[in-house]
Amino acid sequence: MKKLSESVGKRRACALLGAARATLARNEKPKPAFVLVRQSRSHRQLSDAERQAIFDAAHEERFADLSVREIYATLLDEGVYLGSISTMYRVLRDAGETRERRQLATHPARVKPELAATGPGQVWSWDITKLLGPQKWTYFYLYVVLDVFSRYVVAWRLETRESATLATELFEQAIAQEGVDPRRLTVHADGGPSMTSKTLTQFFSDLGVIKSHSRPHVPNDNPHSEAQFKTLKYGPTFPGHFAHIQQGREFMRRFVAWYNHEHRHTGIALLTPADVHNGLVDQRRQDRARVLRAAWSAHPERFVRGIPEPPQLASIAYINRPEAA
Repeated sequence: MKKLSESVGKRRACALLGAARATLARNEKPKPAFVLVRQSRSHRQLSDAERQAIFDAAHEERFADLSVREIYATLLDEGVYLGSISTMYRVLRDAGETRERRQLATHPARVKPELAATGPGQVWSWDITKLLGPQKWTYFYLYVVLDVFSRYVVAWRLETRESATLATELFEQAIAQEGVDPRRLTVHADGGPSMTSKTLTQFFSDLGVIKSHSRPHVPNDNPHSEAQFKTLKYGPTFPGHFAHIQQGREFMRRFVAWYNHEHRHTGIALLTPADVHNGLVDQRRQDRARVLRAAWSAHPERFVRGIPEPPQLASIAYINRPEAA
């Protein structure tokens, strides 16, 4: 069978195929045969005995915890040269012996905290955040204890330092003021020094309070406290810094009063934390339903899905909702 180029000519064949004539010419050239050339052994290459000497030195018990650089320097001080640092690394790397050789301590992964509250006074979340003071690098420390179910601020204090003793006093005040049973209370926090201090741990242990902590470097394990601090610092009235601690405490009094009694929280069906904390959920929902029914009666054509219903409060509040829940 003749090639197309033989029948119509190379120029015509390339035009029909849409190919360049140089491509056709290149493909018609005979392909050179590849010949494997065995590389000769370099005169610089270590002998088997020299490689073994490096292994023997690295395997000595006195070098068990030393790096290759330290082994090289020690041998050099003893008048022994087995090869350069890079050569020793290369020989040991080829044998897979440049990894960590020490027996390092390993720590099991921290268990993800999974907490659930079906009402106020069951799970509290707390944290400490810094508020900027009158000068750069000066701070006031804000302690806030939050009820996870109602999002109600049950206790707070603003101080000039972070202290486990101050945190203990705050919880002593909050437990007495709220009248909760400490044996049925779980307190969740991150792993900060005040949160894990012996002073606070002993206080909780004496009362029977259950402690829970976030995993290291996982801020989402304490979401409610983090969200409350964000509401504080991103609010339109937040001054950014405080001239003195009394100004900060006065601001926090106003903020906590607004947050607990006026702030319609999206996480609790647009109710205020005080409504949920004080058991007024059903009353507020009935009042809202009455207003919505009146609006539907006046203009039913505007509600294509029927009589609207106010948001329903979730029966359980979680920190890290279990997958099966």
